[in-house]
Amino acid sequence: MQKPLQPEAAKQLKMQLVEQHDTDFIKGLNDIPQDVSLYSMNINKGYISSLDKYAKYYFQAWNIETMDIPLKNAMWAYEAFTEENSYGENLQPLQKSFFQKIRENSNFDAYATINRRAITLRKLNIRAFPTNRPVLRDPEKAGEGFPFDYMQNTTIAANKPIFVSHYSKDKEWVFIKSSFAYGWVKSRDIVLMKKKYTDRWQNAQQIFILKDNEPIYTSRKDFLFKSTLGTMLPLIEEDDNRFHILTIANYKLNKPYYIESGLKKDFGHNGILPFNTKNINHIMFELLHVNYGWGGIYNQRDCSSTLRDFFAPFGIWLPRNSYKQSKVGKVISLENMSDLQKLTMIKEKGVPFETLLYKKGHIVLYVGIKDNKIIIFQNVWGIKTIDKEEEGRRIVGKTVFSTLQLGNNLPDFDENASLLKNLESMNIITD
Repeated sequence: MQKPLQPEAAKQLKMQLVEQHDTDFIKGLNDIPQDVSLYSMNINKGYISSLDKYAKYYFQAWNIETMDIPLKNAMWAYEAFTEENSYGENLQPLQKSFFQKIRENSNFDAYATINRRAITLRKLNIRAFPTNRPVLRDPEKAGEGFPFDYMQNTTIAANKPIFVSHYSKDKEWVFIKSSFAYGWVKSRDIVLMKKKYTDRWQNAQQIFILKDNEPIYTSRKDFLFKSTLGTMLPLIEEDDNRFHILTIANYKLNKPYYIESGLKKDFGHNGILPFNTKNINHIMFELLHVNYGWGGIYNQRDCSSTLRDFFAPFGIWLPRNSYKQSKVGKVISLENMSDLQKLTMIKEKGVPFETLLYKKGHIVLYVGIKDNKIIIFQNVWGIKTIDKEEEGRRIVGKTVFSTLQLGNNLPDFDENASLLKNLESMNIITD
């Protein structure tokens, strides 16, 4: 008589059978626990940054006197996108007239003529052109078309510092710079501010927002905006249950109207957070299972904005795009290494929750080792596939914990496009 399988062996056998018969099973994802507490245990570093250091970056747009982005850089999209390589919302090629009208309305002859400090009134899309219309690449190609609107540069939260360059000719749009991005936003969604008030704002005690999509109201319960994780707002006073914070709304043709708003203490923190298990779990819970949103479109996040917002409450400022994020801290090259050499290097040198892993166009967070597997946290659109030389995608479309060999059990998995194979570097951002 055969002995019954031990629980762990039975579990492994069941998993193998699932892999063989379930075409929806994705190895390195469906078999990886999606519980941050399993990876963050025993982290108790305390503070790993300072508010002064973080604030220097956060308020950068309020501490310049003139637009400091070269005009050529500001106009990058006007060279990158033309009628020869761009498609519209109907998935048909865009016409030359579309780009001519956009360029004329952009009014770059007035570049850097306003040079005023300002603040956002609500969460905004920062666009490469002054238009809500999308500009797509060839939708017949895998990984192009929806949702990859290349006009969507990024998003910026409500009540964030910005610097104004100039308005479009129709004045519907305004070209702005924030601490991490630049481009076009709707002019009705910002207000100009005097320097004496921006100075007071940034020199006040700061409350970090720890909750996404929490409604912020006036004292009369008039809606202002929804919160975004990592935003800082000035503290007026506090009681046992609430922070009383300063917010700004619109008053009489883009004049700032200063308002006292309340925030539950569970949704904010006075100053930066200590880097420990409890706080890591809290912040990552807000980010886990958020859908993938290219450039933050539809109030979602992409790979780099996910990591940027994760580190913000801990006082660590990251640039906006994945390439620049990969250059922060101590950088260790993984180029010209075999897959095994890369795994060995990450296991030896990686610091859980402080190490980024980068490949061209994508970045992830190393969170540790479980069952001898490297586990990462990432916001990913999909897994590249290949079938008879035709490229495709197996869509994931959200933030997940996974391995570096996500989906390698799929019959059409593209080995040449695997994350592990294409890793170029790792960087310890706190080093």
